[in-house]
Formats: sequence, structure tokens, C-alpha cells
Amino acid sequence: MTDFELVIVDKAAGQKGFVVQPKRWIVERTFAWLCKYRRLLRDYEYLTQVSAANIYWAMTHRMLNRLTHAEQAA
Repeated sequence: MTDFELVIVDKAAGQKGFVVQPKRWIVERTFAWLCKYRRLLRDYEYLTQVSAANIYWAMTHRMLNRLTHAEQAA
């Protein structure tokens, strides 16, 4: 596994109303991509390793689609 750093972004002092948080849109976009795969919509898996494998499969499928469509456009 790779190392990663978790950063929790809090509201700025005195903030009122909606303010876009840094990098939040990247996470939300990725979750939206994953929700397009039926197997990932519900949490039916007993083992977390199976869920992780399904996420790897979905992202690999997405990357392969992007690569094949890029070759066709060129």
C-alpha cells in the first residue's frame, strides 16, 4: 500500500454561508464516478477486501475507457 496523509479542512474563523473547500470537488467527482457501477452502490460485501477490489476494478475500467477513447480520437 502507499502512504497517504489525511488533512481535515475546517471552516475559516467567522465564515458565514457556503465556501468551496480546497480539493473537495476532486473527492466528490471520484465518488460520482464510482456510483456509476452497480456493485458499488450498495454495501453488500462481508469483507472490506472485496469492496476494495471492486473499487480497483471500477477505476481500472474507467482508465481503460479513457485510454481507448483517446486512441480513437487521435
